[in-house]
Amino acid sequence: MAWWKVLAAGVVGGIAATAATSLYQALAAPAFGQDGGDGDPANVQAADSASELVAGRPVPKPGRQAAGSAVHYATGMALGIGYAVAATRAPAVTKGLGVPFGLGVALVLDDLLVPAFGWGDWPAETGAATHAYGLTTHAVFGAVLEGGRRLVLDALD
Repeated sequence: MAWWKVLAAGVVGGIAATAATSLYQALAAPAFGQDGGDGDPANVQAADSASELVAGRPVPKPGRQAAGSAVHYATGMALGIGYAVAATRAPAVTKGLGVPFGLGVALVLDDLLVPAFGWGDWPAETGAATHAYGLTTHAVFGAVLEGGRRLVLDALD
């Protein structure tokens, strides 16, 4: 398969999956008792970390939400590209319509990397509803990523 088709499928799938998770979170948060808390979400904190590394200061207030969204979508695209490449080389990655991949992303990002960078709590410090919210969010991510990847590849063939 042509590399550009795999890249396009990963980028489009990642963007679609990120948009779908944002919509899902907006709709599902109340059911899981998620109110956003008092602090900045992890994506905004990640943007701050990047800004401090590059510019020596956090993202200014007016641009915080946009910077957080940029981090969220960039992460989704990177994961989408990685998934599309992996699916091309090892089709078993797509079993379960991408949901196992999404759950793996939740475990690695939410439960390991986010707390390791200080952008959120460790799993033992959060409640069951928060874990369920994160897992269902990432299951949606994986399913939409796989669906988007397939649609793009079908359209390009």
